[in-house]
Amino acid sequence: MELKTRNIEIDELTKTLDYTFKNPELLFQAFRHASYVNEHANPDLKDNERLEFLGDAVLDLAISHFLMDIFQNAEEGALSKFRSMVVDEIGLYQVAVSLRLGDYLLLGKGEEQSLGREKPSILSNTVEALLGALYLDAGFDKTMKIIGRLFSPLLERVKAKEIAHDFKSALQEYTQKTYKTLPNYRLVKESGPAHDKIFSVELTIADKVIATGNGKSKKEAEQDAAKEAFFCLKQD
Repeated sequence: MELKTRNIEIDELTKTLDYTFKNPELLFQAFRHASYVNEHANPDLKDNERLEFLGDAVLDLAISHFLMDIFQNAEEGALSKFRSMVVDEIGLYQVAVSLRLGDYLLLGKGEEQSLGREKPSILSNTVEALLGALYLDAGFDKTMKIIGRLFSPLLERVKAKEIAHDFKSALQEYTQKTYKTLPNYRLVKESGPAHDKIFSVELTIADKVIATGNGKSKKEAEQDAAKEAFFCLKQD
């Protein structure tokens, strides 16, 4: 199997998921990036994009179920907002890192050289592909239980109304580890009438401007700047 040729042990992942695939090819397909398939002239190889499409729908449905249970009196608009907080790119990226999915990816040479294993976009898409593979192999009930375990920290944060801090926390953790310093936020502009102001914040790391953010409050502007900076730095 392809993953074995890279000396990657899949056992650790299956133990974490608490599930062994009946059709291992589905699991391997979940890690097969389009860049890898494009470099191999094998018509039998399928990339993970269709599984990603399916996994996205499965994840939305499962998280919707959990949120309906957690917020039994919430209206549709609030539930939609909570769901978007859980299944956005940063949430999926955190799940991917916890599962070490980057270790299992099959990438083309270009993506490999550009550190594709660490890119939030690729890793978050891989989570969805993995869930799509799980759904086809195990069915919805088992997949939903696995999603419940993997996303429980994010669901708990939503329940505690703390998830809005994710980008600032994630950026702080990353810059501490990578640059041995913390990001700084500086208010650079206020615009609009008093009842509807827009705040603009500049984010710097080691005195270098990394990103700017806007919002209807300083905190919202800082979150916006942190989000831009986090993905910018991770892509680089």
